[in-house]
Amino acid sequence: MPRRSVAALAVAVAALPLAGCMDPGEPAAPDPDAPSDDEPSRLTAQRLLQVTEPHEATGRTLLEGPTFDEDGRLHLVDVTAPAGAPKVMRIDLDSSEVTTVFTDETGVYTSAQWGPTDGRLHLTDYAGGRIVSITPEGEDSQTVFEGDVEGRTMHPDDLAFDEEGTMFVSDSARTAYPGGEPTGRVVRIDAASGEATVLAESQPNPNGISYDPETSALWVSQLDANRIDRLLLTEDGTRVATGHTAIHVDGGPAQTDSNALDAQGNLYQGVHGIPRILVYGPKGRLRATVEIPEGDEGLESATNIAIRPGTTDAYVTVSGPAGGYVYRFDALAEGTRASNGG
Repeated sequence: MPRRSVAALAVAVAALPLAGCMDPGEPAAPDPDAPSDDEPSRLTAQRLLQVTEPHEATGRTLLEGPTFDEDGRLHLVDVTAPAGAPKVMRIDLDSSEVTTVFTDETGVYTSAQWGPTDGRLHLTDYAGGRIVSITPEGEDSQTVFEGDVEGRTMHPDDLAFDEEGTMFVSDSARTAYPGGEPTGRVVRIDAASGEATVLAESQPNPNGISYDPETSALWVSQLDANRIDRLLLTEDGTRVATGHTAIHVDGGPAQTDSNALDAQGNLYQGVHGIPRILVYGPKGRLRATVEIPEGDEGLESATNIAIRPGTTDAYVTVSGPAGGYVYRFDALAEGTRASNGG
């Protein structure tokens, strides 16, 4: 039996004698994943503002990587922004003012996440195979990591941090249908040494990745398999102790994109192909579906979500031929670092 299971069993056995001493009038804490005959709830996200128009140079716009800074300002990236156009933007949610924070000539930035130890905004450059960081004002661009990882160039899509600043990165690689061999990876970049190692390989195009500090587990969405894997790390966080497919997603024409965790361990899974967020409980039960109003046309994806830490204010990046937008809804629980970017 795994060590964590043994520990959990010991706690449960130790608690048995106390069961008869509890105040019968004191209700037990609700289990967010308890079996229920109720259908998953349907939530509707409301449009806040339009951030981008489709770019003439690329013919599209795709917002990603929403994340809040310490002052409560929402930052996000435009994956398809051409050279010189705004690639990282900041939104004042009170005034709806959008400010350009950062741009360059070559980067294709797919996610953003604040470093827990340096206060800098970290960006995954999918095309450049690197991770860069900037100050909150978009200055002092630094390359945090670039180069081959175990003999192959990385295509970083999303990233997550642990408490010490070690990064976990989804290394995306398309799996050709129907007979292609999966070649995607999950990569760990050590906070102290900067060394990159492969935690998991032969992955069917990993995309979203979230780190759960309570269980030392990674939740990784696989774009080309429409599934979410749970990778439990070793005590030192350097290897995968066990891993399995935790959730099979009924996506229809949509594919699993980025994800986020709230304070109760609920997993918010964005999708590409339909503007929708799927919310799963800690044990994998579908608890809610978040959709946009039916009249909001020309939108094809709801790729990523940020829940403002300490609140239930959830914000979604939604994009399509009509442009790039931010929508808002009430999350099932409060936001934490694990629901603030990546």
